[in-house]
Amino acid sequence: MDTDARPFGFWTATALVVGGMIGSGVFLLPAALAPFGWTGALAWVVATGGALAIAYTLARLTATMPAASGAVAVVGAVLGAVPGLLVGWSYWIAVLAANAAIAIAATSYLAALWPPLDATPLTGALVAIALIWALTLLNLGGARRAGAFQVVTTLLKLVPLAAVVVLAVFAEARGRATLPPLRLAPAGLPTAVTLALFALVGFEAAGIAAERVRDPARTVMRATMAGTALTGALYILVCSAIVLLLPGSAVAASGAPFELFVRTFAGRGSGLSVAAFAAVAAIGALNGWVLIQGELPLGMARAGLLPGWFARVSRRDVPVGVLLLASALTSLLVLSHATASLSGIFTFATLLSTCATLWLYVAVCAAALVRRVAVVPAAAGLAFTALAFWGAGAQASGLSVVLMLTALPLYCLRGRRSRSA
Repeated sequence: MDTDARPFGFWTATALVVGGMIGSGVFLLPAALAPFGWTGALAWVVATGGALAIAYTLARLTATMPAASGAVAVVGAVLGAVPGLLVGWSYWIAVLAANAAIAIAATSYLAALWPPLDATPLTGALVAIALIWALTLLNLGGARRAGAFQVVTTLLKLVPLAAVVVLAVFAEARGRATLPPLRLAPAGLPTAVTLALFALVGFEAAGIAAERVRDPARTVMRATMAGTALTGALYILVCSAIVLLLPGSAVAASGAPFELFVRTFAGRGSGLSVAAFAAVAAIGALNGWVLIQGELPLGMARAGLLPGWFARVSRRDVPVGVLLLASALTSLLVLSHATASLSGIFTFATLLSTCATLWLYVAVCAAALVRRVAVVPAAAGLAFTALAFWGAGAQASGLSVVLMLTALPLYCLRGRRSRSA
């Protein structure tokens, strides 16, 4: 077996899943979900259940075609070249937007430690761009080096999540905090689920990078399910504790809700430590998604869905041109909103990323139904994506369709060799 071409075993693939999920979203979303109260806690349960259904469907579908170069290639093989192209391109746009959001979040938490990093909107944007390019250079060294970095940062980013769980247990036991009365607002559930989904995006990372995974038919399934279940359980506990044990108005107004929670129950020094770990978490997630932003078009090109240029690799089997193009586009996205606050850029980027990602989930579930693989989870996944689209609203969903269609000119330019693939 060529371990250089497939350097990811179970632990690295799981780290790619967990690391991609635990990034910027979980550290900022408690503020967005605070107004929902107990409905927000329910949203995490619903979103995690939907993610697990789609994750299982994706893993089963990937296992039926282990030679395929990732989930997008599987979708293309089952549903046809054009649907595969469209959802793959939409997902790539989602990755670029997510990288912008994650870099912004990392900058925000770094600025909590050293405020000059966010002295002006332009300064914050330039720091975010510097992070993007630093991790691009790391990934240019090869998938093995980027995977090792992912394992280390994944272990570190679990520390603040565990700290919140421990503090929540002690605060409740000692009477320093009490849960509010149980009140649910069903009308707000779709929006809350859509917000929670952004923090869960990433469970498909091992399936997207299946070409780098050893024994993908077995490893992708195990890594995807283990990583999704672990991360979902942590999200439910941690984010619900922050939203329910602190005043909702204080959480909603906070730019760093994890730091606020730890500072409230353990002091300012501990809060700053959590801010440092949150920055590490975002940087680790950015590393994983920079890897994916190169692997996704590479797999699509090898499947004949994009022009051959996207399949060109270096001696280390790295798609250098695609990585550079993707990081340049992400940098332009950050710069285009450099006159706004970092939170404004983050909101725009997360909206774009979440809606564009949903189309891949729809296609994965549809492909599974066509092949009669994991029929019940696939049907549940389709119902979940419909709920998420409803929560996102017509404007965001429409924008994702427009951007998805920009792939069609590339499909026409893919050349004779790709046409015969």
